Amino acid sequence: MTRLILTTSDSGAGSLKQASIADIVIPFGLRFVRGPLPSDAALTRLLAERRPKHDPAVPYWLDFLDRRRRGEVGRKGLGLIELCERCERVELWIDPRPNAQLMLIQLLDYFGSHGKAASKLTLVQANVVIGNILPDALAKWRRAAVEVSDDHFEAASMAWQAYRRPTPQHWFNLLDANLSVLPQLGRIVLELLEELPMYATGLGATEMRILELISAGDARPFDVFPGYRKRNKRRVFDHWEVGSLLDGLAHCPAPLVSGLDDGRFTIEMHGDRDRHHRYKDSRLSLTALGEAVLAQTEDFARHNPIHHWWGCTELTNDNLWRWDPANRALHAPE
Repeated sequence: MTRLILTTSDSGAGSLKQASIADIVIPFGLRFVRGPLPSDAALTRLLAERRPKHDPAVPYWLDFLDRRRRGEVGRKGLGLIELCERCERVELWIDPRPNAQLMLIQLLDYFGSHGKAASKLTLVQANVVIGNILPDALAKWRRAAVEVSDDHFEAASMAWQAYRRPTPQHWFNLLDANLSVLPQLGRIVLELLEELPMYATGLGATEMRILELISAGDARPFDVFPGYRKRNKRRVFDHWEVGSLLDGLAHCPAPLVSGLDDGRFTIEMHGDRDRHHRYKDSRLSLTALGEAVLAQTEDFARHNPIHHWWGCTELTNDNLWRWDPANRALHAPE
């Protein structure tokens, strides 16, 4: 019996492969917490079969894996549904982090319209990061996989469609919805709302935590990044996204952070040994405006342009949805 595991991180896939508990293990590399979401049509093309005479400009769901790791699936150009239909058992092993939960609801929404593949699905909803579990321990993990039911598909579709709306209002309404069939999702709804611009400051929770850590003194860039045994416990954004957030606080018309040397947090900077060394040894401090924003007496949006995406909500100074954490309230643009 061919057993397929679909999971939500490279590290998780590595642990599952070493544990030898499935014939095929494939991680997904999609990011939904930052930047504009792909359209439904783009996601369908991404997950579809790759024809022999394909257009190389059209993304394919295994493009992020190298040729060796793609294996037979990639060589045959199989789509996600076509692969699942060839397997007797399909398991979703999902991390508890926000982006992984967004991948879960997107996948369940997608599978919901493909009955044959959907009927094979079981779900393992981990409460710890799968990649942090040693393979030997993972092989003995007795967490039962749950058969995916109509309730799972309905809850996931409701949440995914809410995240795809042009305002956060429908996602906010999920705070009062029954999401118990997807037990990690309720917490993620709140964590993502917290990343909307704060009512008093115009910054999300991760940006505010960065300012707090810099304010404590003796901070270098990687001291404010989330990670294992790091003081920043926010887990919404990955390494590259947090680097971009720090750039946005330091390299804007009215900076909140000073001392960040050597330009933007880019692949080019990482590839230049000297630049990377100067970057990681930068001594960070708050500007007067940064201290005022941290004290919630100034608003970042009054001094700087804002333009980024939260789900399908395009946030700008003129379309600035805000989150009030003290009252758990969503504020529409004024």
